[in-house]
Amino acid sequence: MTSQNSGPHAVDYRPFAHLTVPSTALYRQVMRTFLVAKERFAVHLRPEDVHAAMEAGSRPADVESVVKALDSLVEWGNLRADPDTARVTAVEDFYRKRFIYQLTRAGEAAEAALGTYDQVLGRRGELQAVALHDIVTQLRALLVIAAEDEPDPAKAHLALSVLTARFTDLADNARAFMGSLQRTIDLHDIEVEAFLAYKDRLIQYLERFIQDLITLGGRIALLIGELEAQGRAEPLLRLAAAREAADAAPEDAEHAQASAYEKWAARWSGLAQWFVSAEGRESQARLLRGRALGSIPQLLSVVRQLNERRAGRSDRSADFRALARWFAGAPDDESRHRLWRVAFGLYSSRHLTVDADTLAERSAEPEPASTPWAEARPLRISPQLRRTGSYERRGKPRRVADRGEAKRRLAEIAARQAEQAGAARARLATGGPIRLSRMEELDPLAFELFLRLLGDALATWRPGMTTTAATSGDGSMEIRLTALDDGSTADVHTPNGVFSGPDHLIEIIDLSPRDGAAAPAGPALLPAESVPKTAPGAVPRQGVLLRPLPASPRPSVSQSSGHTKEDR
Repeated sequence: MTSQNSGPHAVDYRPFAHLTVPSTALYRQVMRTFLVAKERFAVHLRPEDVHAAMEAGSRPADVESVVKALDSLVEWGNLRADPDTARVTAVEDFYRKRFIYQLTRAGEAAEAALGTYDQVLGRRGELQAVALHDIVTQLRALLVIAAEDEPDPAKAHLALSVLTARFTDLADNARAFMGSLQRTIDLHDIEVEAFLAYKDRLIQYLERFIQDLITLGGRIALLIGELEAQGRAEPLLRLAAAREAADAAPEDAEHAQASAYEKWAARWSGLAQWFVSAEGRESQARLLRGRALGSIPQLLSVVRQLNERRAGRSDRSADFRALARWFAGAPDDESRHRLWRVAFGLYSSRHLTVDADTLAERSAEPEPASTPWAEARPLRISPQLRRTGSYERRGKPRRVADRGEAKRRLAEIAARQAEQAGAARARLATGGPIRLSRMEELDPLAFELFLRLLGDALATWRPGMTTTAATSGDGSMEIRLTALDDGSTADVHTPNGVFSGPDHLIEIIDLSPRDGAAAPAGPALLPAESVPKTAPGAVPRQGVLLRPLPASPRPSVSQSSGHTKEDR
């Protein structure tokens, strides 16, 4: 281990020298003993104290080995040795080698660095769905603080500190977890039973986090956009930077505040880029969701490979090894040639093509496969095939097709679809809470969008919940669903039938920008009216969506008011 002694800031790396010697495990254990002793406010240790504090399974047989290790650590700068005069009782004791040892600053710093290395190396990470809820809470708190006439610097600094801390934990843990997940997928010599048991828990874990990320990611992006659109984020960042630089030295006050603002601006920019996509760049949340979704098929592929291995299915290398054993056990060359032809199908080629006349002729007068090429009956081919090697007629190449009209039609179709989607969103917007039973008939496009929103809301139900909210994957719509305890049912009519289920209180909000104005409520929904309040203990029923009916009636379907409806 060398040290850098050149320049004004020389750095000595000798405290790391004990990592490159044969007895590294002993040195690491001795240093950990000193760290534990320091936590107990013990400054000095004698060799026998170090020997007694070491683990029994890895403790050296005698104290002399520990003394040699301590002397080496003193030489490298990890420890400092002082004469031990407390136990001197005679003049002869002054001539004996007795020392007490304590940690140096360099040794303590080296152990701190090694502890961080071990922690990061062994860290598996986790997908923190709770951190997503905390981020939503802190962003809403920032909106409340920003709405004040004179925002409180302490509240702003505390909210931003908690927000960045939770976001940093979320990002670091997600990165570590996805790295460890990839290493798990790439394992080859893992025990089959252990992996299969771990696979089920891991897939459930991924699905639960993906669901929370879809539900809360769009909400976080909207809150960030609201803070940035109204210009409220920058003043909060400056308040936090000013409060953080308040304790700086007088000569560094101005520079400290500017530096603190740059750090807070960078943190806020990282948070926004993590959740909000931009033109030509997808957000990290969307990339994480795609990576997590892609890891599930990879896990299933590993499971399939493990099952094939456990079932004894052979691969190509095993087939070739078995074939080699058969070749080695063949009695003669003729048998080996027959085995070769059977295995690879490389028979002697004698004909360019076989048609119906050739097959009829060969059936009438069969010819052995062992007939040499020169003695076999010839096959007559056309002069063009003999001369050019192809039956194709040559000519000038085809003209390049003009696809401008097709591109224009595709653009018109895309614009029409976008217009239809916007109309469907406007048709579904309720303008406030209404009963699900008050919805009028929906066209197929609006009904398809309604089903997706309702499915996102129902996916967030948990036992004991009576209300929930969810945001669509593209962040264009939000649905709020509340269960009712009056036992009423709701029918959603479509041109193809009726969807029935328990009645709920529903509110659908169009979040897509429309020239700076909120989207009006669509004509498909009646105005909100007074509805019974939800009982605190009411539990929503999951069966909101029932079976769709075909356009033609079936024997189990009754006709009522021109609409098909299932008998309940």
